[in-house]
Amino acid sequence: MINLLIMGKPGAGKGTQSKKLLKHYQLEHISTGNIYRDEIKKGSEIGIEAKKYLDQGNLVPDKMTNDIVWEILSKKDYPNGFMLDGYPRTRAQAEALDEMLCRLEISLTSVINVDVEDEILLRRMAGRRVCPSCGHTYHTDYHPPKLEGICDHCGHELIQRPDDLEESVMNRLAIYNEKTKPLLDYYDEKNLLVVIDGEQSTNKVFHDIISKLGEK
Repeated sequence: MINLLIMGKPGAGKGTQSKKLLKHYQLEHISTGNIYRDEIKKGSEIGIEAKKYLDQGNLVPDKMTNDIVWEILSKKDYPNGFMLDGYPRTRAQAEALDEMLCRLEISLTSVINVDVEDEILLRRMAGRRVCPSCGHTYHTDYHPPKLEGICDHCGHELIQRPDDLEESVMNRLAIYNEKTKPLLDYYDEKNLLVVIDGEQSTNKVFHDIISKLGEK
């Protein structure tokens, strides 16, 4: 059984690596972001409460998030293990998670941090362009459309999403760095932190992760 926590700055490729790892190890995906989005869509009591905080740009209170994670973990419905994604976000949440795992007599195998320098992430994200019609994505440097500003697939004009604007990206990175540094230090002290160079190709990043987890 492998129990992982995956971390990474916005745009570092955490989502791509999560999908690969979930498939490779057949893990249960525990994503608090996905859980809250689903609950909000359903209009449940939890969803309505969470939406109040998220709409104001605030984190959902620790107790509420901890309770949701406990509900999932306590079912022990993960025969091959699980991957935590988006939780914990603070040291207090990490300490609460430790208590949960202790009660369940299980432990984290590793905390994977996909690490990329801020300057590279800024280039990656600020260069993104999206087709609002068919959803195809491009990049001004790495994957430009044949005709500048126009989707290759449907001919619609491409847009830059608000959260990919340079100012927005810099703000997101600053928040992440401020909030996450104590968490990385916490897991480093426990000898659980595995730092992976996220500036390599997607396949090389994945190979490095599974190598660190004991595979050749």
